[in-house]
Amino acid sequence: PLYSSLQQIRHFVERGTRITRQLLTFSRRQPLEARDIDLNTVIADLLKLIGKTLGEHVEIRFVPDPALKTVSADVGQMEQVLMNLCLNARDAMPQGGTLFIETQNVFLDEDYCRYHPQAQPGPYVLLMVTDTGIGMEREVQERIFEPFFSTKGPERGTGLGLAMVHGIVTQHRGFITVYSEVGYGTTFKVYLPAVERKAVTTETQAVPQVQGGSETILVVEDDPQLRLLMQMMLEAYGYTVLVAGNGEEGWAQFRQNASTIALIISDVVMPRMSGQELYEQIRRQNHQIRFLFVSGYTGEALQQHFVLDAGTDLLYKPFSSPAFLHKVREILDRSL
Repeated sequence: PLYSSLQQIRHFVERGTRITRQLLTFSRRQPLEARDIDLNTVIADLLKLIGKTLGEHVEIRFVPDPALKTVSADVGQMEQVLMNLCLNARDAMPQGGTLFIETQNVFLDEDYCRYHPQAQPGPYVLLMVTDTGIGMEREVQERIFEPFFSTKGPERGTGLGLAMVHGIVTQHRGFITVYSEVGYGTTFKVYLPAVERKAVTTETQAVPQVQGGSETILVVEDDPQLRLLMQMMLEAYGYTVLVAGNGEEGWAQFRQNASTIALIISDVVMPRMSGQELYEQIRRQNHQIRFLFVSGYTGEALQQHFVLDAGTDLLYKPFSSPAFLHKVREILDRSL
């Protein structure tokens, strides 16, 4: 009985640590790396990565507006919004169904804004994510964007996913609404202000083409959605990926596969064993192993948890797919 109680206490402490970390990310207004983007392109690129992961029982239908206006947005955060909405839709269709992703141009007039105080009159780009799942009652809809509110149970989430979506959209001067009918499904509508400028294309940014590889990479991340996203991005470009949900699991994976692992990608703050502890433990066994740390913390907050050695690589969350994949390839190609 005592052992069982201690295990329960440990479980809740670890869960609290994870929730606190997510809440810090949720509450911190990160500087936006905004640029003029075509949201259709961002969606199409992400769907290439997450399509199979949503499950064979989920049919995805993407209906883009071919004349979609430009939005000024942070690509990495837009990917996070779409990822959360798609995973939420998948969970709402345990027996399978159809996921509709649509974009269109809309103009919100003063009459609309009078009844929707979060809106300002003007042109918007509308992103709609609809599932044919179980739907939600009115009481759930009214609380769906509250931090820590979840209908999935304590083992399946912290209730911060949609709250983070709401925060990201609001920071982009947009807003999000939800409509649902029990037994018929749910629609989330994300409104982002349109700008009268052309989207910045890959060519005009002079970003080199993403290159993949065949190396084995260990991903250590306690956020299941981000862990899954990194795994999908890497596997889509030919890498073999091992995953771990905390530092202890990462250490176990490394000991079992030390001879084949070329790079370790690790979060900094994790339960059971931190990124720094994992780094130091593995470096004692192999001082040449390549590491890439990813963190939602910045500046002073990060320094409280981790002291970077000279030459250690760090990528701040949220990051775009190209930025992540370029960094991985750059580290792997670097001479030891």
